[in-house]
Amino acid sequence: MQSVNSIKSAYIKEMLNNGVRSGRGFMDYREISILTGIIPNAEGSAEVNLGSTKVLAGVKLDLDEPMPDKPNEGNLVISAELLPLASADYDTGPPSPEAIELARVVDRGIRAAGIIDTESLFIEEGKVWSVFVDIYIMNYDGNLFDASTLAAVSALKTTRMPKYEDNNVIREGKLGKLKTKGIVTSCTYAKIGKSIVLDPDGDEESVMETRLTIANDDTYIRAMQKGLSGSFTQHEIEELVDTTFEKSKSLRSIINKLSD
Repeated sequence: MQSVNSIKSAYIKEMLNNGVRSGRGFMDYREISILTGIIPNAEGSAEVNLGSTKVLAGVKLDLDEPMPDKPNEGNLVISAELLPLASADYDTGPPSPEAIELARVVDRGIRAAGIIDTESLFIEEGKVWSVFVDIYIMNYDGNLFDASTLAAVSALKTTRMPKYEDNNVIREGKLGKLKTKGIVTSCTYAKIGKSIVLDPDGDEESVMETRLTIANDDTYIRAMQKGLSGSFTQHEIEELVDTTFEKSKSLRSIINKLSD
């Protein structure tokens, strides 16, 4: 007797092979909503709902020492936690390989695009601001990469910059924004059989053979990450790059509206 998972897998693959995707087109996102400023004690925060996937990002700035090779720049630290409440597959304990990969992919796109002006985080010799971005997966239903990048960037773009005066950190009162430039987003694709879909949900991720995440700003591809053992052809990648530049326009417009 076939298991439920094998039946679901066969159903999804057959539907896609016939050119049909449940509820949307092959290159369509699920509904996206972003709320900012929802963690009162954080310098910046954002909650992203991508379909049923829910991600929360919080930003905190603390005094720190600069890295030895960058004495006049502040630091950026991004971490991710897959909360057990988000999925039965997630456990408590040290960061899982999936959480580490998620944080690194988000970090790579933000860092490569130069979203944060790290030189503006310099305070004085031996003293800088470190920007900590913590990503929490509240509910899993596929495509954590795009949702987490949206959450992290949205939180950073709306982050208030604390002041350092007379050896005191001031986090209240009239504060300016963290100095940022540009917006980076990512588009994640799943290959299922011969079909490729954008923004795979949880069921689609459970049967995909390979995954590709492409991060870009309005000018350049900033990072790419492939997952699983399957492969994409050169032609497929070139087409997905073109699709990414097109789809990212609407993603950036959503973030731009947050800071208007």
